[in-house]
Amino acid sequence: MPWSKPGGEEPPKPEGNDPSDGKRENGRGPWGSSGQGGSNNGKPWGGPGGGSPFGGSPFGGGPGKPPDLEAWVRKAQEKLSNLTSGDFSPRVLLLIGAAVCALWLASGFYTIDPNQIGLNLVFGRYVGKTLPGLNYNWPEPVGEVLKLDVTDRNSIDIGAIGRADEPGAIEVPEESLMLTGDENIADLKFRVIWQIDPAHPEFFAFNIKNQAETIKAVAESVMRDIVGHTQIQPLLTVARKVIEPEAQKAIQKVLDSYGAGVEILQVQLLSVDPPPTVIAAFRDVTAAQQDQSRFVNEAQGEANAIVPNARGEAARILNAAEAYRAQTVAEARGQTARYLKVFDEYQKAPAVTRERLYLETMERVLGGGDKIILDKDSATTSLLPLAPFATESKPAPGGNP
Repeated sequence: MPWSKPGGEEPPKPEGNDPSDGKRENGRGPWGSSGQGGSNNGKPWGGPGGGSPFGGSPFGGGPGKPPDLEAWVRKAQEKLSNLTSGDFSPRVLLLIGAAVCALWLASGFYTIDPNQIGLNLVFGRYVGKTLPGLNYNWPEPVGEVLKLDVTDRNSIDIGAIGRADEPGAIEVPEESLMLTGDENIADLKFRVIWQIDPAHPEFFAFNIKNQAETIKAVAESVMRDIVGHTQIQPLLTVARKVIEPEAQKAIQKVLDSYGAGVEILQVQLLSVDPPPTVIAAFRDVTAAQQDQSRFVNEAQGEANAIVPNARGEAARILNAAEAYRAQTVAEARGQTARYLKVFDEYQKAPAVTRERLYLETMERVLGGGDKIILDKDSATTSLLPLAPFATESKPAPGGNP
C-alpha cells in the first residue's frame, strides 16, 4: 500500500467516512454489486433504469419514485470528506501539482499596446524591455511587468492649478511671480509638454521618483534663471520667442543630467504680465512705446517720400548747370576760334579786312532801323524814303519772303 508505514501497518481509517466499508465484500464494487448477478446489474445508481430520473435514480429513488435529495447530499459530503482526508495516490498529487504549475506559468503571458513599452522585472530587478504585442515574463511573485505609455504627450502648467489658458484655473502666485534682471516683478505662466523617452523608458521608471513633480521643479527653476537675466520690457514684448526654445534646451539638459528618461517637446509661455498692482502703469508704458514706434515709422515714411524728390531736384539743377557751363565754354571757344581766323585774315590783307569788318558792323548796326538816302552831289535835294519798300520787303509771318 502506498500509505503503509515502515512496519507494514496500515494507517487507521477514519470512521464513518469511507463509503467503501462493507461494500467491497465478495468482490462487490462500491455500488453494492460486482456487475455480475448483483442487484444493481452493474449500474451505479442502484436500479435497472440506470440514468432514468425515476427508473434507478442517482439520488436513491426507486422506479417510479421521486429523487432522494438527502441521499445525494450525503454522498457528496462523503466524497468531499475523502478529498480533504488526503487519501490521494502520488500520481494524483503529481498531476494536480503539474496542472497548478502550468496554470501559474501560463499567467506570465501579457500584451503591450502600440503606445506602450513593457519593462520586465525578475525578483524586482530590471532584465529588459518589450515591444508592443504578446510577450512573456515570469508570473508573480517572481516576475513583474511595468507598462509605460511612451508616445502619450503630457503637459504641466506652472503658475496655475489646471490649464492656465482656460477659465476656472486657480492662480498660484508662488510659482508665477518671478524677479527680472532689472529688479522688476513679472507674473509669468507657462506650460511644459513632455513625453517618456522611447529609447530609455527604464530611466524614467527607476532613476527618479515623482517624475511629474521633478519635471515641474526643474522647469520652474530654469525659467526663474532665464527671467532673472532678462529685462522687463523685452520680456513683455519681443523676448518671448527667444525664451521658449532657450528654456526647452535648458530643461532638457538638466533632466538628462539626472538620467530622467524624459523628452521635452515644447515650452509655451501662456502669459507674461506685470503684477496686478502695477499692470495699469506698465500698460501705459507699453502704449507709449508703441506710439513712439508709430511716430518713428511715420517720420521715416515721410522722409522716404521727401528725400528722393529733393535728390531728384538737386540732380536736375546740377545737370542744368553742367549744360550751361558746357554751352558757355563752347560759345567762348567758338568766339575765340572766329577771332583767331579774322586775325589771320587781317594779317594777310589789313585794308580789305578793315573794310569788311566796317561793312559787317554797319550792317549789323543799321540793319534794323529806317533809312533815308541823300545824294550829296545833286544841287537839288531829293528825298527817297525807303520805309515803304522795307515794309513790303519784310517776309510775311510763316511764309516765304
